[in-house]
Amino acid sequence: MLVHEGAERNAIIDRRLGCSLAAIAGAVNAAGFLAVGYYSANMTGNVSSLATGLHAGHIGAVLSCCGLVLAFVAGGVLSALMVNAGRRRRLPSIYARSILLEASLLGVLGLTDMLLSAQPRGPMLAYGLSFLMGLQNATVTRISGARVRTTHMTGMLTDVGLELADWMDSFFHPVEPAQLARTRERLGLHAAIVVSFTTGGITGVFLYGWWSALFLLLLAAGLACLSLPGAVAPTGAAPPAVTAMERTGNQQAGRCS
Repeated sequence: MLVHEGAERNAIIDRRLGCSLAAIAGAVNAAGFLAVGYYSANMTGNVSSLATGLHAGHIGAVLSCCGLVLAFVAGGVLSALMVNAGRRRRLPSIYARSILLEASLLGVLGLTDMLLSAQPRGPMLAYGLSFLMGLQNATVTRISGARVRTTHMTGMLTDVGLELADWMDSFFHPVEPAQLARTRERLGLHAAIVVSFTTGGITGVFLYGWWSALFLLLLAAGLACLSLPGAVAPTGAAPPAVTAMERTGNQQAGRCS
């Protein structure tokens, strides 16, 4: 999932990657809100809160929202720099290593949540989780060619609406079979990501409420398990061969394009 790039990717690989990481992002987002009162992945809401805080004269809230947005952007910047450097060195494992870095830092934040008192813990969790969501979203955006975003549900829901409208319109105005198949494929991908993020959020609310910092450590372990197979790919090696099912998905995607 975290090695295939460009023509090697298809809807099956994108769905596996998108759903897995969206579920974790939803859980992190919900857990972060319970921990510090801010959504680490919701930059639309944070920018809006910045504007309303500025209007109300709540400078503390404005600075907090600015910090969250800057942390998210910084995560995206680090991801892009890592990917660019990895591509120059022909490292097919660079995307997996980026997610492995996210897992490591999430583990550090879990320990922070477990060991520190409330005063230093709050800002570290808030800005740290936003940084990790920016890192993850940028990594997935790059490897999927912007077909998948795991923290940006506004964009995913917009895509679902557009694709649902195109699918409904096909009942009244026939379209080419290839175009209809492409619409269904994208609708399924984006709807699955939204459902995964929602499911992860619901799970995160309950499990963080029960287990607190231990839940963040479990999420970090899950990310590590997801990224380790790709992270150990040797330097300069070609991506692993696709499976028969993935090859079928590639062929279908080719017929649809």
